[in-house]
Amino acid sequence: MALLLHLNGPSGVGKSTLARRWVQDHPGTLDLEIDHVAALIGGWQGDFSAVLPAARRLALSMATTHLTGGDDVVMPQLVTSPDEARRFEEAAAVAGAAYVEVALLADPAEQSRRFRARSATSEIDAEIGRYIDERGGDAVLRRIHGHLTAYLGDRPDALRVETDGLDPESTYALLVALLSCR
Repeated sequence: MALLLHLNGPSGVGKSTLARRWVQDHPGTLDLEIDHVAALIGGWQGDFSAVLPAARRLALSMATTHLTGGDDVVMPQLVTSPDEARRFEEAAAVAGAAYVEVALLADPAEQSRRFRARSATSEIDAEIGRYIDERGGDAVLRRIHGHLTAYLGDRPDALRVETDGLDPESTYALLVALLSCR
């Protein structure tokens, strides 16, 4: 059965890094980075949040298509809305695939430090960094952390991985071990 592996968590926690690592070990898996899909839509640099709804619709279609072909999808994407998560679950169900959500968690200060380090790594990350900073910077990151914590209170099936003090390989090893138990 194909798998939609949803790596959820705040910006900078390591979702994209783990997704890239996952596809290295799982040939045929689609690394469906919704931020990259958003960057394919005109105007993304001027208002990143304005293109996200269209990017998510496109990503859902891409995920369904890939899963229907019997191949896995790993999707690194922050979600703090149960309705949005249900859309991903439904896409997997339509394709006859399994859906597993893994929340990657970090202390707010650690997450902010990682986010700041990441903001200079690509044009997309820099734009997201500008977007966050224009709206309040670290206060926005703390608010996102709070939204995610509240959201996870209503998501008992979401697996959790604490990433504080872990390098990417150690975090990946925990992810693999967690998923091998399912």
